[in-house]
Amino acid sequence: MTSFDYDLFTIGAGSGGVAGSRRAASYGARVAIAESWRIGGTCVLRGCVPKKLLVYGTHFAHEMEDARGYGWTVDGSLDWGKLIAAKNRETDRLEGIYKNLLSGSKVEPILGHAKIVAPNTVEVAGRTITAKYIMIATGAKPELPAIPGIEHAITSNEALDLPSLPKRVAIVGGGFIAVEFAGIFRSAGSAVTIFIRGEKILRGFDIDIRDHLTSEMTKQGIAIRPGSKVARIDRDGAVLRVTTEAGDTHEVDAVLYATGRSPNTGGLGLDSVGVHVDKAGGIAVDEWQRTTVPDIYAVGDVTNRVQLTPVAIAEARGIAETLFNANPSPTDHGEIPSAVFSQPPCGTVGMTQEAAERQFGVDGVDIYRATFRPMKHTLSGRDERTMMKLVVEAETGRVRGVHMVGSDAPEIIQGVAIAVKAGLTKKDFDRTVAIHPTAAEEFVLMREKVKR
Repeated sequence: MTSFDYDLFTIGAGSGGVAGSRRAASYGARVAIAESWRIGGTCVLRGCVPKKLLVYGTHFAHEMEDARGYGWTVDGSLDWGKLIAAKNRETDRLEGIYKNLLSGSKVEPILGHAKIVAPNTVEVAGRTITAKYIMIATGAKPELPAIPGIEHAITSNEALDLPSLPKRVAIVGGGFIAVEFAGIFRSAGSAVTIFIRGEKILRGFDIDIRDHLTSEMTKQGIAIRPGSKVARIDRDGAVLRVTTEAGDTHEVDAVLYATGRSPNTGGLGLDSVGVHVDKAGGIAVDEWQRTTVPDIYAVGDVTNRVQLTPVAIAEARGIAETLFNANPSPTDHGEIPSAVFSQPPCGTVGMTQEAAERQFGVDGVDIYRATFRPMKHTLSGRDERTMMKLVVEAETGRVRGVHMVGSDAPEIIQGVAIAVKAGLTKKDFDRTVAIHPTAAEEFVLMREKVKR
C-alpha cells in the first residue's frame, strides 16, 4: 500500500481551494494547501469583495443626491484615499479570518509556488511532497493584449488600489468587470469612456439587460464607444492618449483594460505530467472535476468554464464529498444565478431570450417584460428605470430565465433563482401573492406577453 504525506494537496488558497480543503479535512483527510500570494485569493482580496466595497462607497454619491428630494440638506465629497484605506483594512481582516479557518480546520498552509513534478508529487518551498489527490485551484488573471503602450494600462488589480482618483478614465472592454468599474469611477466623479469592439456591452447576457443597462449608464454620463478597437496607448507627461484602429484619439489620465481573464496555469508543471489544457487555456475536466491525469482535479476559474466564486466553492466541496465522504457530488452547472454590480446593478438566472428561442423556437417562447420608475425615485427625481423580464417556455409554462436591471437586483434574483432551479411555471409565479410596495412584486404581477 502506497504511503503519502497527505490525502489531499491543494494548489491555490482562494475561495474554492480553501472551501474544498476544509471540507476534506472535516472528514478526517490530511490536507495541505499551497499559496504563492495571500490566503484568500482573488475574490476576497482583489476581486468581488473589494470591488463591491468600492461600489458601496461610491454609490453614496447617488444616495446624497436622492436625499435632497426627500427634504434633506446633504453636502459631501469623496476622499478616495480614505475609501481605499478602509477597503484595505477590511480585506486584511478577511485574510486573517481565512487563515484562522484553515488553522481551525487542521489544514496546513504552505507559502510558496507549487509545481507538480510527477503523479501524486509536488514541489513547493524547497519541499517535495506526495499526496493521494491533488486539487488545482489557482484561478485566473487579467489579460492584456500585445499592443504598443500596453505598459501604460492598468487592470482590475491595480484599479482597486489607485492612490488617487483619475479625472478621466478610459475602460477597454464591455464585460461585467468593465461596467462595474465604469460605475465606480463615474460615481466617484471621474469622466468615463468605455471602448468595446462589438456593438453592445455584456456579451452573453440577455438583450434587454444589455440595452437597458446601456441606457442607464449613458444617462449618468458614461460614454460608450461601440465598434472601437484600441490600437495603441501613448504617454505625454501625465496624460495618456488612446488611439483606436479607426484613428480616433482620446486623452485620459488612466486606461483600465478589462477584456477578459486567462487561467493561471503557468509554472504548474502540467505538461510534464500530462494534464490537458484546452485551446482557451483552461484545464480540461469532466463532470467530477477530474483532469486527464488520475488523482489530479481542478476547480474554478482555472478550468475556464464558469468564472464565478460560488461555482468554484461548489466544485471543490463536491470533490471533497466524493473522495472523502462516500457522497458522489458532481456540480450542477445549470441555472446558475449571477450578478453584475454595475450602477444600477443587474441580476440574472437561467436562459436568455436568445438561448430560449434557439432551443424552443421563436414561437415556443413567451416573454414578459416590465420597465418602470421605482417608487423611491418619484420623490428623489432621479431619471432611473428598472427592467424586469421573464423568459417562459410556451409549451410547458416553465420559467426558463429571469432577468433584472435595477436597485437590489442581485438580492432579488437570488431568491427567484430557487424558483427557476425548481422548475416552477408562470402559473406558480401568478399564484404567489405580491409584497407591496416593492419592486420585486412585479415578477408575480406580469400578465401581458410581449416580444422585442
